[in-house]
Amino acid sequence: MRSEAATASGFPRLLADIGGTRTRLGLQTEAGAAPSEIEVLQDDDHASLEAALTFYLDARRGPRARDAALAIATPVLGDDVRMTNRDWRFSISALQRALGFDRLVVINDFSALALALPSLQSSDLRKVGGGQAVPAQPLALIGPGTGLGVSGLSPAGGRWLPLASEGGHVTLAAADEREAALIALLRRRFGHVSAERALSGPGLANLHAALAELDGVAAASLDAPQIAARAKAGTDPLCVAAVETFFAMLGGVAGNLALTVGAHGGVFIGGGIVPRFGDWIGRSQFRERFEAKGRFREYLAAIPTFVVDAALPPALLGAAAALDPIKPERRRRRS
Repeated sequence: MRSEAATASGFPRLLADIGGTRTRLGLQTEAGAAPSEIEVLQDDDHASLEAALTFYLDARRGPRARDAALAIATPVLGDDVRMTNRDWRFSISALQRALGFDRLVVINDFSALALALPSLQSSDLRKVGGGQAVPAQPLALIGPGTGLGVSGLSPAGGRWLPLASEGGHVTLAAADEREAALIALLRRRFGHVSAERALSGPGLANLHAALAELDGVAAASLDAPQIAARAKAGTDPLCVAAVETFFAMLGGVAGNLALTVGAHGGVFIGGGIVPRFGDWIGRSQFRERFEAKGRFREYLAAIPTFVVDAALPPALLGAAAALDPIKPERRRRRS
């Protein structure tokens, strides 16, 4: 049984990371505690976000959650929230009333992931390339998954301020003639070619199909998991080329983000795709393309890049931080 003091102060708290495919949920039982009772729901199994949250809460024992923080894969610009890659829509105020929360915070999922960065341990991160983080300086975050998430953290007024960004939809730029030809093929299909069109799960499939067309190679229509499996097995040169192109382009976009944010605190690679490739990113052109910005090569060479590969869903930690903001001076220094 949880203590009366915890319940009176807003605990337990419901934490959720709501993606286009899966929703991860957990409870925080007291201030500073790691999320517990973590469960992953398949979004297709639930008609709405309210139904998914109710399903999770009804299965729990003990006091009902008093406060909640939801990290969701869509812009949060007001009370009405519509998901980008799923047909879920809800009113924040109506959801709060329906589920009886005293306090409900809803933020973009990558804003939440950004808020989690200061609390991650060194074991949650894999460094790629050189550079050294400068304490209390802006952090940048980019992450391929169902879509391409972008955010960051900036120290402001004694707190970390997360950036509510839709940077995954910036126009994708080519670094050479071959990439220009690839992007031209994607433009013919999509019109505007955002970074997300190449740097996401569906984007990896787009790259695979475009490479096959560019090289005049007959290729089966494959999804991202199939491409990844064949690439890691080394059995399909076209799948290997698609993954190599993916990491090269990711490096270029991450370097652009570092320049835009002034991310001297580091650039972090989140999302579900990159960790599944193990150390491939370190063997790829990612870091070279990250630094390949002409006169600003030395500037970028000084900025470290990390893959976020945490045991606990980091966006849940960020959701908790949205309820209790973290001060910049508490951030651990990373080399």
